This record gives sequence, structure tokens and C-alpha cells, in this order.
Amino acid sequence: MDHMFTILKNAHLYAPIDLGMQCVLVAAGKVVYIGDEIPRLDGILGVDVVDVEGAIVMPGLVDAHCHITGGGGESGPASRVPTPFLSSYTRAGVTSVVGVLGTDDLTRNTQTLLTQTYALREEGLSAWCYTGGYHLPLMTLTGSARSDIVNLEPVIGVGELAISDHRSSQPDFDAFVRIASEAHVAGLMSGKAGLLHLHLGDGERGLDLVRRALQETELPSRVFHPTHVNRNKPLCEEGLALSRDHGCVIDFTAFPDGHSDPGYDAAEAVLRYRHAGLDPSRLTVSSDGGGCLPHFDENGEMLRSGVGSPETLLATIRTLCGEGLDLAHALPPFTDNVANYFRLRGKGCIAVGHDADLVVVDEQFNVQHLMARGIWHVYAGLAQKTGTFEDGHSGR
Repeated sequence: MDHMFTILKNAHLYAPIDLGMQCVLVAAGKVVYIGDEIPRLDGILGVDVVDVEGAIVMPGLVDAHCHITGGGGESGPASRVPTPFLSSYTRAGVTSVVGVLGTDDLTRNTQTLLTQTYALREEGLSAWCYTGGYHLPLMTLTGSARSDIVNLEPVIGVGELAISDHRSSQPDFDAFVRIASEAHVAGLMSGKAGLLHLHLGDGERGLDLVRRALQETELPSRVFHPTHVNRNKPLCEEGLALSRDHGCVIDFTAFPDGHSDPGYDAAEAVLRYRHAGLDPSRLTVSSDGGGCLPHFDENGEMLRSGVGSPETLLATIRTLCGEGLDLAHALPPFTDNVANYFRLRGKGCIAVGHDADLVVVDEQFNVQHLMARGIWHVYAGLAQKTGTFEDGHSGR
């Protein structure tokens, strides 16, 4: 059903700016026209015209924290989360992902993460990844974080390095800023984001290492990208202060129901951020998709766990709009804020010359159609593309 030319007509376009009713022409995987008139093309070209009948069309979501090889492992080998399939992203409105390693950065390492990044690209998703994981010394592929970022095209930073967590390697200040410097300099050399993506646990030290680095070194604030900042309320307040006082971009996690206590769910956290009058461009929201969401006792023993899902991103957007936030203001932390900060060119925005990553949703923000790089992955609510082994056999 894929054509060289596709026209979406009667689309209420959020780019994420509200552009009203528009037509969108897609060719060769790119958006080539946006306007209020339907382009006239010769029928011999085999043009596919899709009337979305006034439905919302928005950019594909950019999920900057996904365990694309699966997470977990905190209570033995059987607790490792399986690798998520392609449609777990596309059915959730996600067209771009950044892969991370978590607690297990040994049996799942930078090599396996990079390989899965390439696999998702082959299946039609846009994908990048980090080097390293929770622990120091970092598990790299070429010998150093700087070399991985410079020499491995999909690798855009270091992460997720764990701090303030009993599962971390308890990095001291010198080791911490050395890794941040590696990421920063590699970003300069390669033109990539060069971020240090930081897993935050519930430890009392919170964001101390980040604040100290910003006070005592020359490293710019954009290097540090703390995630899970909404996992508890004091940490969330620290994160808001870090954004206000130092200009850091912070990341909220869209936890599934029941996993935000004792913190804020992502929608609550976004609204607190906005009510604080902070720079709206310095906020991202990610899903922790495929990651284990454990609860531990005071001795560090896992009591129970859940699994993160990209589906929570659209659920968070739905909640934000239900709370009265305009969709044009709700979308950026899931789309162009992420693409701009991570330097993912052609992503996060519907614009001429950008990749044709488009999501058509109904009034409840359920995915009706999804196009990734000009190819339909979901159409009329049904998956058109699945992972290579997703249906229990080889083939797509």
C-alpha cells in the first residue's frame, strides 16, 4: 500500500504548532508540501490520497530513553525484560528512539545495543543509542566513550550513567566530570549532541554531582541530561531548580499507572514545570520503554517490578490536554524539544524537507495511522509493518 506520493488531506496539523486544516504531500520519505490546497499530480504517478477527515496529524514521537535490547536483570537472569518488538513503538506513536542500557550493562553491552539500533533502522524506525550504561568503567566498543561517539554514527552520547542509586558504581566527582568531558568533547568533534544522560535514583545525594560540576568546571549545562527526575517529589524540585538556575534540560519519565508514587506522574510533573514559568524548550519526556521498573526494600532487594512502555507517552499527552493544556504546548517535550536537543535533524517537526514521520490520532489520542520516513507502519489502527520475528516467523 506504499506509494511514491502520498497526500493527507483534511488534516488538522500540529507541527507541533497548530497550523489548522492543511494538506500534506509526502514523497521519497520526506514532507515536500504543506498547504490548504490539494496538490495536483498526474494520476500516472500512482498517488495515494488519504482523507483523515479533520483528525489531528502530529509529528512522530521521539522517545529519548528506550531499553531497545530490554532492561531488568535486578533479580537474576530470568528477570531480564525481552527485547521489545517494532510495533510496540509504532502502535504507540513513536517513530524515533534513543536506546539505553540499564543495570545490566555487562551481558547487554554497547555492541548489542548498537546492533539492535541498526536492526530497528532496517525495520523502518529511526534509531540512535548511547555508549556505556549504569556503571564505571564504561562498557565501550572502541575503547573510550569519546571514540565511540566520534567513530560510531548512531552513538550520540554516554548513558544512562547511574547516580544517587544503590545500583550505580558510586562514581566520585573526578570520575563523573571526566566522563562528562568525554561526552562533551566528542560532541564537538562529531557535531552530535554529546550528552551525558543520567539515571537518577532515590538516593539523598540527588543532583549534587551535576550542580557541583556546573559550579566547579567549565562544562556547559547542555551536557547533563538527568532523567527520572519526577520519581520522587524532592528530586523533582531539584530538577526544576537545576533547569531554572543552570539552564539544564531535564527529562521526566512517563511511568505506567502505579509506578509514580512517591513522585509525580509525567503529566503532573510537566504541569509543575510550566507553572514554575521555566523555559518550555528545556523539558523532555521519555517512556523508559522496555525497562524494568523495580521496587526495592531497604536492603536493596527487589520486591516487585513492572515494565516501561512507549504507550505512556500518548497517555501523558492525553492527560495534559484533558487538564486544559493546548496540544501545541503539550507536544514539544515529546517531539521537537527532543529532536533539537539531541540534534536529530529532520525529526520532531512536520515541515517541508523534514522526514515524513506522521501520526494520525483520534479524539482519545489512539493511533489511527502512523507513517515513518514515508512508509505506513500503522493504517486504520492495524500494524502494516512488524518486526522481523514479531509474528513468530521470519518476514515482514
